[in-house]
Amino acid sequence: MAERVNNFPPLPKLLRLKPCFYHNIEEEIPAPHQQLVRKVYILWMMYSGTLCMNVISCIAWWAGGGSAINFGLSLLWLLLSSPCSYTCWFRPLYKAFRADSSFNFMAFFFVFFLQCVLALIQTIGIPGWGTCGWMATVVFFSYNVGSAIVMLITTLLLTLVTVLMALVLVRVHRLYRGGGGSLERAQEEWSTGVWKSAPLRDTGFNTVAQGPSLPQYPAAVPSYPDDSKW
Repeated sequence: MAERVNNFPPLPKLLRLKPCFYHNIEEEIPAPHQQLVRKVYILWMMYSGTLCMNVISCIAWWAGGGSAINFGLSLLWLLLSSPCSYTCWFRPLYKAFRADSSFNFMAFFFVFFLQCVLALIQTIGIPGWGTCGWMATVVFFSYNVGSAIVMLITTLLLTLVTVLMALVLVRVHRLYRGGGGSLERAQEEWSTGVWKSAPLRDTGFNTVAQGPSLPQYPAAVPSYPDDSKW
């Protein structure tokens, strides 16, 4: 098989910057879990889109008499949270299912729990935090109804994303525990350095010479419960 070329994020060829990751759910993720990983990827896109909408809402907030600080912070949330969320919690989940890595599962649980807490704070909408959550939106209805309606759209999106994130966290944790995963396995991977050797575990990309195929997963991959009903 030809060498894999990084394809994410998709960038114009005119730029000198090159994609940082290889992203191919159909090729790298075992078939029973492709649907779940794809849904989490869609959730990441929803969160990024909500942050974009939050910038627009903060502009309306500013135009209606709000502080310009919220607009500046909304841009900061978008520029930092969108790429960091992909790198810090989606990629660990992607690698965890790709190579049955308990270490990456634990990294996902830790970071994604913090992401859920952050999303909840953004949904609450503390004034001066740069997000149009419930507190900021409800209060602003008494100042400018038009701006508050635009802010309400972002508030509802943040609420939806937060609920979905909580459901994903519970779902993945049940799936991992049901497959025999544990903290001890993650500690063992850390102590032996197995978590760093993903290319060695994905031997299908290096040894298969004829035609496309899925990567060869370790023989010890647990049989995770079927998630097709989720």
